Amino acid sequence: MSIKHDILQNKDKGFFQDLVLRIKLIMRLVGDKRVNILLKIVPVAGLIYLVSPIDLIPDIALPVIGYLDDALVVWLCSTLFVALCPEEIVQEHMNALHKVVNATWRDAPDQAGVDEIIDGEIHESKGDTK
Repeated sequence: MSIKHDILQNKDKGFFQDLVLRIKLIMRLVGDKRVNILLKIVPVAGLIYLVSPIDLIPDIALPVIGYLDDALVVWLCSTLFVALCPEEIVQEHMNALHKVVNATWRDAPDQAGVDEIIDGEIHESKGDTK
């Protein structure tokens, strides 16, 4: 859980870039066939709650608090969904979103006789065009 939490915490980017990244991640996870179909209900339920007329705290009665509860439910659903998804699948999609290539560093092989320098020039030739 802590590794997945570290993956999602990106301190170099702003709030809106992080929000866009999270939305892209959730969309990729919902579209992934390796994620359990019942788990995919969580973000969908959050969106349904957001657009449904049924509300825990009505927006009209308490305008600021009414919108905060909507945001809290959507945030909770998105966080819970990513936390419950398999960690390796989340990591794979985050790497794809960040375009990260997992590899190991290796030094260039030692080359004997590298001291030899070949000097040359490029000349264009106008050949016969048939």
